[in-house]
Amino acid sequence: MSLESVRAYFAAHAPDINVIVTQESSATVILAAEAHGVLPAQIAKTICLRVADRTMLVVTSGTARLDNRKFKDQFGGKPRMLDAAEVVEATSHPVGGVCPFGLPAPLPVYCDVSLREFDEVVPAAGATNAAVRISPERMVEIAGAEWVDVCQR
Repeated sequence: MSLESVRAYFAAHAPDINVIVTQESSATVILAAEAHGVLPAQIAKTICLRVADRTMLVVTSGTARLDNRKFKDQFGGKPRMLDAAEVVEATSHPVGGVCPFGLPAPLPVYCDVSLREFDEVVPAAGATNAAVRISPERMVEIAGAEWVDVCQR
């Protein structure tokens, strides 16, 4: 269902973008970089977090790490990663396939400025072997995201 919801999302919002399904898994940054022939930093990893009672998605460069101080300053609290069942409940996507597209209900989406280093990034697309190639600016536009600076340099 998740891959189909992402395909439907792109058909409605960006029909020029194709969902790429590979035979090999792209569930981790390293596997995704190998499967798509890009640098690990070009993988746009989506993290499902909760601050107090607020669930959100934060998309970062594949090699970036959250900076707890920056995050707390931006969102007013310490982030807690959701477990696998909570991620599926919030996004309909399995861990390793989480993306800001085709969600069952709107969630706030934030993209870290670490993604701006690249002309093209590769976020997952609702399955552990699916992704899209997209510019960071277009991803922000299509996902209704906001730019933030919450990762370590």
